[in-house]
Amino acid sequence: MPRFCANLTFLFTEVPMLDRPAAAARAGFEAVEILFPYDEPAAAVAERARLAGLPIALINTPPPNWTGGDRGFAAVPGGEARFRSDFDRALRFAKVLKPRHLHVMAGKAEGSEARATYLRNLRWAAERAPGQSLTIEPINPHDMPGYFLNDFPTALDILAEVGAPNLRLQFDAYHAQRIHGDAMAAWEASRDSTAHVQIAGVPGRHEPAGGDIDYPAFFAALDADGYAGWVSAEYTPAGRTEDGLGWLRAGS
Repeated sequence: MPRFCANLTFLFTEVPMLDRPAAAARAGFEAVEILFPYDEPAAAVAERARLAGLPIALINTPPPNWTGGDRGFAAVPGGEARFRSDFDRALRFAKVLKPRHLHVMAGKAEGSEARATYLRNLRWAAERAPGQSLTIEPINPHDMPGYFLNDFPTALDILAEVGAPNLRLQFDAYHAQRIHGDAMAAWEASRDSTAHVQIAGVPGRHEPAGGDIDYPAFFAALDADGYAGWVSAEYTPAGRTEDGLGWLRAGS
């Protein structure tokens, strides 16, 4: 079965952030990811994850910009200086947290100039951090209207055009289902380019059980395809986090 990771921005919000790695370990997760860890001292976050025995799979750039802020600047014409400043700050956190992946957010933009800006910034980032795995993620336009990277074929084209060995796809099955209506078909087209997987139920973005995605079949496909990365639970629990983890026990 896949190796499951807990997204601590979404899960275990019943306790403070620094207590969430321990909660995730007790629940049976094997890693954690934090979308924007910049509100806590990096050393404190790293130490709590270490004490819990869990590696950090992924963080996002830019910092912090989570509550009501912009969702990145990589594709925003005129935002190059902000993007590069935020990226360097994320790299400073990454040196302490040692995440497996750093997700580069595109931001809200459209058109050919945005695409050209995105390509330039991704090439710059890949060269800036050659030893760091970077990811890009298509996000569905229902949840984030105006986000530049909003379908999987475009993401695959961008990856091919940049051609950087340390830049790959972040495959979110929830977004794939919302965008294309068939998460499994999107996976089959994207699996060779994927470095990190995220999951949530459709509709509602709750627990990955029932709903429009057959997650047991999806997990079996990941195994059959030899996917060895993390599968991160990035969903909003319908109730208390611990009360909705039957899917994890069934899939472990």
